[in-house]
Amino acid sequence: MEIDSEMLEHRSEVNENSEDEMEGFEAEKLLAAVSKNKSGGFQALGLSHNILKGIQKKGYKQPTPIQRKAIPVILQGQDVVAMARTGSGKTAAFLLPLFERLKAHSAVTGARALIIAPTRELAVQTHRFCKDLGKFTDLQSVVILGGDALEDQFAAMHENPDIIIGTPGRLLHLIMEMNLKLKTVEYVVFDEADRLFEMGFQEQMTETLNRLPDVRQTVLFSATLPRLLVDFARAGLKDPTLIRLNTDSKLPDTLKTVFWVMRDEDKYPAVIHLVRTLLENKQLTVVFVPTKHHVEYLKEIFEKAGIPCSCVYSSLDQQARKIAVASFKSKIVRIMLVTDVAARGIDIPLLDHVINFSFPAKPKLFVHRVGRVARAGRFGTAFSFVSPDEAAYLQDLHLFLDTPLKFSDDNMTEDESGVTGSVPELVFDEERSFLDSLHKTSVELMNMKRVCSNALQQYRKSRPTASAESNKRMKSLLKETLPLHPIFRKDLIDSARESMIEACKKFKPSATIFEIGNTGKTDAATIMKKKRQTHDTLIEKMNSDEKEKGSYKLKYAEPRPVSTLEAADEDVISKVFAEATKHRLLNVKKRVKPDSFRDEKFYIPHVPSNHHFERGLGLDKNFSREIQSEVLDLLGEDVDDIRKNKRQMKWDRKKKRFVLDDDGSDPKNRKIRTESGVLVPASYKKDLYKQWKQKNNIDYGATYNSDEEQEGDMFGKQKLFRRELGVNQRFQPKLRRVTIDEKTGKPVKSELKRPEVILKELKRKKKIKFQQKMAKKNREQGTRRKKFKR
Repeated sequence: MEIDSEMLEHRSEVNENSEDEMEGFEAEKLLAAVSKNKSGGFQALGLSHNILKGIQKKGYKQPTPIQRKAIPVILQGQDVVAMARTGSGKTAAFLLPLFERLKAHSAVTGARALIIAPTRELAVQTHRFCKDLGKFTDLQSVVILGGDALEDQFAAMHENPDIIIGTPGRLLHLIMEMNLKLKTVEYVVFDEADRLFEMGFQEQMTETLNRLPDVRQTVLFSATLPRLLVDFARAGLKDPTLIRLNTDSKLPDTLKTVFWVMRDEDKYPAVIHLVRTLLENKQLTVVFVPTKHHVEYLKEIFEKAGIPCSCVYSSLDQQARKIAVASFKSKIVRIMLVTDVAARGIDIPLLDHVINFSFPAKPKLFVHRVGRVARAGRFGTAFSFVSPDEAAYLQDLHLFLDTPLKFSDDNMTEDESGVTGSVPELVFDEERSFLDSLHKTSVELMNMKRVCSNALQQYRKSRPTASAESNKRMKSLLKETLPLHPIFRKDLIDSARESMIEACKKFKPSATIFEIGNTGKTDAATIMKKKRQTHDTLIEKMNSDEKEKGSYKLKYAEPRPVSTLEAADEDVISKVFAEATKHRLLNVKKRVKPDSFRDEKFYIPHVPSNHHFERGLGLDKNFSREIQSEVLDLLGEDVDDIRKNKRQMKWDRKKKRFVLDDDGSDPKNRKIRTESGVLVPASYKKDLYKQWKQKNNIDYGATYNSDEEQEGDMFGKQKLFRRELGVNQRFQPKLRRVTIDEKTGKPVKSELKRPEVILKELKRKKKIKFQQKMAKKNREQGTRRKKFKR
């Protein structure tokens, strides 16, 4: 094992010049520890002993690239914006500096670190990971999640935790209920920062940031993040350090991508066939579908087919979601159906395959999906189903990844990655007939299929559009017949039948319905004849132009060979080619008409060279418009949610302009303005904290780091200085205890009764009861006397 030369020199100096044997022994012990661990391990990061013990207990030996780059910068106290793909160790990258900064539990009231995550699952995983890594430290942490009881969270906050981990909505609710100022927070982490600022948490994040102190360290971690930080200025970053990791290789080398072009109706038999094939090897697979209706529909189909699976979507009950994720992690079921918003934050480290039932509309979303497999050197596969209306998104993805589209060829093998091809009809005949029989015998499946069709239409309307360039390229590509994917070559037996089916798909009649069978002269036939005389010449001209330009497939489908030669210098290239062009033009007698009047030497392009990559990662200049597009991209799993996200304008008579309709008639949508001027939902302030304190007999002086603590101290000082004001309390009349209404500020009658009042009321009731008894007795005696007289 290699040892640093400086360390060897240090050992020789210690052995030669040491006068004390103990010092020499300590030096040898230190060198043994250094030689035992590889160079660049966690010991080289300068972490404390207790933190290193937690790392070793967890089983980690070497830091990941993002940890090696980010941890030293964070330990210096700088604000950091770090970008790394999913599964690269982002959580440990911000937890280890947190432990090193806080050191130990503080007796001072107030949290010192705040970690904000976009989803419940991610917050729970971060809290569990925090407890495991900080096992040998006495730091206390608490997780604040929506759906849990507020009373339990009030009690947890009164235990004075050092670290608060929570989601933005419930965290702000707790802050407003307890009126927390968060003045002691010195370390703030935004995990999955892009989703925090894009998923509609603007109001919650702004109010939370306004309560944080100015002197703090802010760390943003995410799988993808734009280079320009103008749109993230609200995070309060001060001279941040940008760490962009793996920007050249967006996908890991151990990940195999497969793209199948098929129709929408063929996706259901295709996913059944694929899942059955993957289940034979007992591998974990996650299937991404567009809406929650597709999740329920596919789950019903899988259950009918005898395929055990679990499902997760955002509106699913929290307990059911926990059970579904736990059963998948424990490998009770090996297939999980999810939507994008529900899968956010679910961490499955040993995932083998990902199936994109619907192709993502954003390249960044594709990276998020497939980034869950092929982690830590493991091999994985990402299968993507591409329908004709999603072909342009496939082109956008390859522009983002800076890789060419590779179409299937006879020379390609089954194991080659990134190949795009078609799917034969014969492979899915068994699954297709099985689905037909299920729908004929089940009315419920027919209804679910109709709902899925309607939801898919809404989903297509809401997703962002692909670039015009990609639409133009893929339109010409879809006119041609794609070759079969190499995976299906061994399954294809009857090639003649497959060719006939493909010919039927591409069949286009030469005559219309108005011309077929019309022997005589009719008005319809006459009109079609005139139309053909007018348009035939234009159609022939367009076809001839396309033949001259060549097919898009022949131009772009050829695989790019990997060159092993050394790249030439740019100065040499420009000099050589400039001289060659000049020499060639001198010999040309007739000047050829140039294709473009652009002067490459002085032309300044309006977009940068890495335009497609930054477009996939970055945000638009208009932050609000980009937020709407991102929200629709992820939250469109329900038809009702998609309709709610549509921008609807209404006329405001006071502002004299159109504003967004927030449906203010609903009490749940009512907003209140905080001290910082931010509008937040009124449901965040219901005085539940005061009721909890009164119920548990907690004094105002014990309030957790809030303004009410100052009010309690002020009241106590008034009692101390009462004698100094010259008031003789001995001659003052005894004042009655009066309860003040908090809303109106007026005294109200106390509901508590004094003992004498209770005794007086008992005597009165006893007297009334005696009188009623005597009256009844007198009535009975009067009835008897009347009978006796008669």
